[in-house]
Amino acid sequence: MQTILGANGQIAEELARDLCKNYTTDIRLVSRNPKKVNETDQLYPANLLDAQATEKAVEGSDIAYLTVGLPMDSKMWEDQFPIMMKNVIEACKKHKCKLVFFDNTYMYAKTSAPQTEESRFEPVGRKSTVRAIMAELLLNEINNKSLEAVICRAPEFYGPGKTQSITNTLVFEKIKEHKKLIVPLREDTKRTLIWTPDASRAMALIGNTPDAYNQTWHLPCDDNRLTYKELIKLVSEGYHQNFDYTVVKMWKFKLGSLFNKQLQELKELLPRYKYDNIFISDKFKKRFPDFKTTTYQEGVTVMINENKG
Repeated sequence: MQTILGANGQIAEELARDLCKNYTTDIRLVSRNPKKVNETDQLYPANLLDAQATEKAVEGSDIAYLTVGLPMDSKMWEDQFPIMMKNVIEACKKHKCKLVFFDNTYMYAKTSAPQTEESRFEPVGRKSTVRAIMAELLLNEINNKSLEAVICRAPEFYGPGKTQSITNTLVFEKIKEHKKLIVPLREDTKRTLIWTPDASRAMALIGNTPDAYNQTWHLPCDDNRLTYKELIKLVSEGYHQNFDYTVVKMWKFKLGSLFNKQLQELKELLPRYKYDNIFISDKFKKRFPDFKTTTYQEGVTVMINENKG
């Protein structure tokens, strides 16, 4: 059996679909209020903050995928994420279950330096620090050979359905709302974005590849990185209309954060938009040469069709 811990987000839904299609129909979905993705899914309500409940949720699993997400709230992240990680690690060790951890890039330096699996952790900010702690907890288990595990790391998302990201919110959601598009800090820095279905398919592939374990993998992205200016041009061409946008400078975000908690939480992540974001996934592409990565043109086309629908 393969179990998805934190099963309500877009990444988990796409993961459940791909596992069922290509690997197994014996899938358990775990969250506080899990909902079926496939007809054969087993639903298991559990709170990963509860060690005993987590242990029961993992019991009987060959592979567990940790894809849990939390709202952008620094205190909640500090209070909950490390506990969840520790509980999941202990549960997987007890039941001799492999662990696949879906991670992000918050702990990397917010500079234009290319990001590889060997990049050092240089967290700045509360949420970045929490993500570094979580990754280090798992890396310690891998290094101690006490758990068979793998880290699947992805940059910022864009994608269909319930995908949540800065780009989805400030570009594609604004189009749906018939509002002016917003670009954070600069329109001319290169962004590496991952198509959410690609992230899930790649994670399922890694999880079901025995020799992929006990290491970190950068999940595959289109290397033809676009600036926000280029992305909006691509979207405009798809809609056959020009979309206007505003570049919001850091001082405006800082001013807004005095009155808006969401902007206050976002402020920590904004420095990355000041520089090119070069996320390298060559290791994955070399190991899995037959994996088809969605191009920005293809992804934007899907988003446009979904928005029109």
